[in-house]
Amino acid sequence: MRKVIITGCNGQLGRAVNKELSLEGGYEFTNTDVEELDITNINKVMELVSQVKPFAIINCAAHTAVEACETDVENAYKINAVGPRNLSIAAAATGAKLMHISTDYVFDGNGTRPYTEFDPTGPMGVYGSSKLAGEHFVERFGRNYYIIRTAWLYGDGNNFVKTMLRLSESHDKIRVVSDQVGSPTSTKELAKLIAYLLPTDNYGLFHGTCEGSCSWADFAEEIFRLSGKTTAVERITTEEFGAQVARPAYSILRNYMLELTSDYRFADWHDAIAQYMKGM
Repeated sequence: MRKVIITGCNGQLGRAVNKELSLEGGYEFTNTDVEELDITNINKVMELVSQVKPFAIINCAAHTAVEACETDVENAYKINAVGPRNLSIAAAATGAKLMHISTDYVFDGNGTRPYTEFDPTGPMGVYGSSKLAGEHFVERFGRNYYIIRTAWLYGDGNNFVKTMLRLSESHDKIRVVSDQVGSPTSTKELAKLIAYLLPTDNYGLFHGTCEGSCSWADFAEEIFRLSGKTTAVERITTEEFGAQVARPAYSILRNYMLELTSDYRFADWHDAIAQYMKGM
C-alpha cells in the first residue's frame, strides 16, 4: 500500500481526493486538518512525515478566504506560503512526492486569452501573493513535486452552487456578477487529475480546470436550469456588487502542460456541474 498524507482533509478538495484515491485503490491515508497537523510548524511537519514515511503528500490546506487574507496577512502567508515550504522540505528529506494546489489568483485577471503555465504572474492581493509565494517555495525546496493551479472550485462543502440554490429558496431574482469569467471546476474532476498524475514522473507546474468558460451569472443560470428553478438572474458588474477586495476579471486557465505532456483532458464545465448536481 502506498501511504499518502492529505492536509486539509476536511475541505472540499480533501474529501474529493479521499474518495477518488479510494476508488483507485492501493493507497493508505493519513488524513490531517489543522487540528491534527499545523503545517506552519516545520518541526511538527517533519515529525509526522518522518513517522509516516509517505509515498506522497497532497496539500489541500489553504487560507482561501480572499477578503480575510487582506487583514489576516500573517496567517495568509503562514498557511499559503510557509506551509507549502515546510511540506516541501519534509517531502524532499524523506523522498516523498508533493502534490500542491494553487490558484488562478496568481494572475492579475487582465488577460485576453486563457493563461498558460508559461505566462507571467501578477497577483492583485494578499491571497494571490501568498499562494504565489507558496509555489515559489515548492519550486525552491521541493524535489519530486506537482503544482496544480485550479479555479472556481466546488464540491462537498460550502460553495457557489449551494449558495445559489439556498438563495433561490427565498428570492425570485438574484443579482450575480457578469463581468468576471472563468472555468467552474468540480473537486471530483480535480481529484481525478491528482490520481492520474500521482503515480507518474510528470512533475512540474500544471493548470487544472474544467474545459470551457463562463461568467458567474452564466454559471448561476446553468445551476438554476439544471435544478428546475425559475429564479431569474440579474446581471450586474463587479462595481455594482460592491466587493471589498479586487478579484480577477479574467480567470480562464488553459491546461497547456497537460496538452503538451499527456493525453489527459478535463470534462467540460457543463458536464461536470450536471454530474455534481445529480449527486446532490
